[in-house]
Amino acid sequence: MPVPKRKHSRARRDLKHANKGLDFTQVAYCQTSQEPCAPHAVCLTSGYYKGVKVLRTKADRAHERTQRRILIQAKRDARGKMGAASVDATSTESAS
Repeated sequence: MPVPKRKHSRARRDLKHANKGLDFTQVAYCQTSQEPCAPHAVCLTSGYYKGVKVLRTKADRAHERTQRRILIQAKRDARGKMGAASVDATSTESAS
């Protein structure tokens, strides 16, 4: 195995490691939400990539959940009104 003939000076050693500094990461901006995101990656805020929706975000799921709850509540209200109407009809028939 080869062995160095002479010891490298501290200056030469430090020059070797001088270029290991951190690079600046590139930042792109989402076309839909204008939020900063990584280039060539899906925007985590809006879920869009190149103008196409490819990811369901937390806000999307919350909106769908709210819509489902409103629909269920409307069904319950409608069922309750129908039940109350049938009770009123039977009570008026029995009273006459």
